[in-house]
Amino acid sequence: MTDALDTAIDEALQSLADIDDPVERYQVSRRIRTSIESGSAALKQTQADIALELKTSRSWREVGLLMGVTGARAEQISKGK
Repeated sequence: MTDALDTAIDEALQSLADIDDPVERYQVSRRIRTSIESGSAALKQTQADIALELKTSRSWREVGLLMGVTGARAEQISKGK
């Protein structure tokens, strides 16, 4: 999955390099950035949902251990921070 994402980002950046007109290149870069930011917000919400799902039968410390963060950080993630 990560390789596919890295490839997609590399291809998007290459497509920008192929655009000669700086105004057009800016407009396309803006659309790409908007898409990435939208995806980032969706991923942040997904991570919050996962943290809350893990919490149903565990302490924040246990959730943090499973997620590879501290318990306090796991709780922050659950709140979308």
